[in-house]
Amino acid sequence: MPGKLGRTAEQRQAMLRNQASELLWYGKITTTEARAKALQPYVEKIITKAMKVYDDNVETEVVKADKKGKEIKVKSIKDSPKKLAVRRNIMAKLRDLQEIKGFNEKKSEFKKRTADIQHPLMEKLFNEIAPKYAQRKEELGQGGGYTRIYLLGQRRGDGAEEAIIELV
Repeated sequence: MPGKLGRTAEQRQAMLRNQASELLWYGKITTTEARAKALQPYVEKIITKAMKVYDDNVETEVVKADKKGKEIKVKSIKDSPKKLAVRRNIMAKLRDLQEIKGFNEKKSEFKKRTADIQHPLMEKLFNEIAPKYAQRKEELGQGGGYTRIYLLGQRRGDGAEEAIIELV
């Protein structure tokens, strides 16, 4: 039996997951007003979680052997247990988008650029989006309000109210 948004719970969750991933990746998407209003709190909660732990890293020293067998101490920066738990929680709520090769970018350059990135959307969320909104929160003393909805009018064909939802 269809529920909210005329979908079953599983379909609605899949739709929210897809749209949230696209919104965080591109910064802006066009959808219906009802979907935008359902998506807004979903995305804001994800951003808030990421903001709380984005800079929570643990630095450790690892002893490695170089080519000649000589031992070298290398500093390794990893996620703290709390950040790792949040990262996994957010990964369950988003679809993992992959980096796209640029139009004039050579394949070798693309591979070199994306070699050490396993989950590009997570990297973008924790390295770009969360620090940006954390700084905004510090400056304005205001948390939340990371997205904005613009109404566009009715769509031709079915008359559904269209909207643009974007990251502020």
